[in-house]
Parts: sequence; C-alpha cells; structure tokens
Amino acid sequence: MEKLTRKYGLMTAICMVVGTVIGSGVFFKAQNVLAATEGNMPMGIAAWVITGLIMIICSAQFAVMATKYEKVNGVVDYAEATCGKGYAYYLAWFLVNIYYPSMTGVLAWVSARYFGVMFGWSLVSAEVMALAGFFLIASYTMNALSPKLAGKFQVSATVIKLIPIFLMAVVGTVAGLRNGTLPQNFAGVTEVVGGAGGGGLFAAVVATVFAYEGWIVTTSINAELKNPKKNLPIALVVGAGIVVAAYVLYFIGVAGGASAQVLIDEGATTAFSNVFGQVGGVFLNICIVVSCLGTLNGLMVGASRGMYAIAARNEGPNPKMFSQVDKTTNMTGNSAIWGLFVCGFWFLFFYGANLTEKGWFGPFNFDSSELPIVTVYAMYIPMMIMWMVKEKDIGVMKRFVLPALAIFACGFMVFAACYAHGYTPFIASQAEGTFRCPVIFYLIVFAVIMGVGAFLKGKGDKK
Repeated sequence: MEKLTRKYGLMTAICMVVGTVIGSGVFFKAQNVLAATEGNMPMGIAAWVITGLIMIICSAQFAVMATKYEKVNGVVDYAEATCGKGYAYYLAWFLVNIYYPSMTGVLAWVSARYFGVMFGWSLVSAEVMALAGFFLIASYTMNALSPKLAGKFQVSATVIKLIPIFLMAVVGTVAGLRNGTLPQNFAGVTEVVGGAGGGGLFAAVVATVFAYEGWIVTTSINAELKNPKKNLPIALVVGAGIVVAAYVLYFIGVAGGASAQVLIDEGATTAFSNVFGQVGGVFLNICIVVSCLGTLNGLMVGASRGMYAIAARNEGPNPKMFSQVDKTTNMTGNSAIWGLFVCGFWFLFFYGANLTEKGWFGPFNFDSSELPIVTVYAMYIPMMIMWMVKEKDIGVMKRFVLPALAIFACGFMVFAACYAHGYTPFIASQAEGTFRCPVIFYLIVFAVIMGVGAFLKGKGDKK
C-alpha cells in the first residue's frame, strides 16, 4: 500500500505553527484588548504575554511528547501512547468532524469578508458567501492535488502576513515616539489601573485567547515531516515564540499610530492609515486576506488528513478506503474528500447559526468558531495526567512540572472560553421568549457526533 512520504522540512513546520495561529485575530484583537483594559497599555501587553506563555507551555509539553512518540498524526499519536487506542480514536474523530472543519469553515468566510471590505460588500452578502465557498474549495483542491504546493503556499503566506506586522511594529513605534502618541498612551495608565484592576487584565487575557489558537494543527503532518522527532519539537517551540513576539510588538506599534480611544472606537485600520497614509487601509485588508488564507490552508491540512489518521489505525468507517494514498500526489485523497464535506457542513452551519438575522437552528444557534476550542483543551488534560503516570524514566521537570503547568494552562483556556461567552452550562438565558443556553446545545451536538463515532468505531477491517 502507498504510504505518505517525508516531504516537509523544518521551515514548513515552523510556518505551519506561525501561519495557522496568526490569522485575522492579530489585526482586530488589539481593539478588544484595549477596550477590555480601558486603554491601559501595560495591562494589554501583559495580556498578550500571559496568553502567549500559555501557548508556549502547551507547545513545550507536546514538543516533549514529540521526541518520544511518532506514528501517523502527532496529537492523535500522543493520545494513543498516553491514554490508549480508544481515547486516540475519539480525539481523532472529534478533530476531523468538529474541531478542524468548524474553524476551517469560519476562516473561509473571514477571508472573503476582509476581501469584500475593499469593494464595499456586506459581510453576509451573496458576493462574500460565494467567495467564501470558492476559498474553501480552492484550499481543498490545492491540498488534495499538490500537498507540496500547499506547503509552499503556507510558507509564502506566513512571510507575507508578517510584513505588515513587522512594519507596524517598527514604523508605528518610531512614529509614535516622535509624535508623542505612544508615550501619551502609556501615560494614561495611572488613571486607568485603579478602575480596571485585575478584572481588566483577566478580560484582556480572555480577548487574546482565540488569537493564539491553531498551533496544534502542525502535528497533523507528523508522518510527512522529515526527522519529526527533532524537527516537530523545534517547530512547536520556535513557532510559538515567533507568534508571541509578533503579537506584542504589533500591539505596541499600533499604539503608536493612534490614541487608545481612537483604537478602541475605530480599530487598527486607523493606525495603519495614520502611519502609512490612506493606502495603508487597503494594504492592511490585502494582508489580512492573505493572512486568513494562510490560516485556512493550515486548517485544511489537518481536516484533509483526519480520516486517514483514523483509518491508519484500522478504525472507523471503511479504513481500506480512507487509508488510501494517491500514488501520483502522495496525498490522502479519500480522507481529503471527507474533510471537504464536513468543512462544507460546518460552513453552512456557521452561516445559518451566526450570520442570519434570527438563526436557522433555534436553540442550537451556537458559535461554532469558538466552542470546539473549549473541548479540545479539555481533551488534552487526560493526556497530560497519563503522561505523568506512565513516563517513569524521565526527569522531574519533564514528567511532573511541565505537564502540571500544561494542565493548568488547558484548564485556564477552558474557563476563559466559557467566561468570554458570558454563560455557563448551568444557566440558561431567556431571550425573546426562546430558551437559550448555547453551551448545553453545543454539548448535545458534540454528544451526537461522538455517538456516531462510537457506533462506527468497531467497523474497521477485520484482520
């Protein structure tokens, strides 16, 4: 049987981390952070750093796992080695049918949304939705027909998206120091800190959580990465460090382009226009589109390989079909087709639940772009615990300290995500006479999809 070859190097893996994490979030989250801290710049910087450290801690723990475990699909391999084949199957089923496709569908729309801004299109216009569908199919086509091209695109998109971030970090900071905007923004701290307090910092951290999501997708190319036990850990840690540095420096640069109040009211586009002129706004949108497409491509990499990771373990529906690798493209063609299908499903759901006036699904109108993140971090926790139980031949730092920090980080992510939505699974809101508790109804959908996975778990080819 044809197998996946080692076709990606360290640079591609690093760009997978950087390119998948840095998407549209870095460009508009600065506004949310400043709003949460009421213009407190040091507190905003602290929020980016704190959430970045959480990402680095989790990346470091998976990097340690990567030095010991290697099979088909990084994070699924780690789940199998720590918690067993059954847990690995359910994690893989969740990733391919909920996590990857839900975020992929949203990124297709976000890419089209920022493209449409340049032409004055409505965020939910027919033009934007048609373009979003095209972006989704184009990303699938590139990954299915030429995975090497997809890897090169990921590298190119990462470089391109770093250009405006670097320029804003350097030019915005210099301009802000010269015209006094940056010192003025920092000088306002003494008036704000007392009022914002710790709650302001926590709210700001919550605002940055989702801008850091997506790095785990890099582990999906484990079987196609050259020297994965060496290169994957380096990519995870180095990539995470680059992302944190880029976010913090960009945030400072933006603060040099406009006053905190203007940034809160109008967003980062104003800072670009002030620093680079009117053309800056157009340039920003172009870079955001490229940035989003790079993230879309990274997520599609994971979505297109999901069923292969299951089938390679002789699990799930028709493993023989989904484990096939095309001899010409060296790509998991049938797995990619399923990936496109579920991405299309979640794209349709996101539109109906979040972009229509009243929503198509009644109480099931939940945010499919964020709630799956709550689940995936929760599913990491048992892996960290079992790592501490099983790995007896390593030092205290790697066996206990690092995974304990990762458990805390994952727990914080889960809590922060729920806090950001303003509800809990135990309290329903009453809006316009409609019973609403999105977390509960998301968990119902989650349970149904995982139940289907349980039914199909033993359907593998009998040996």
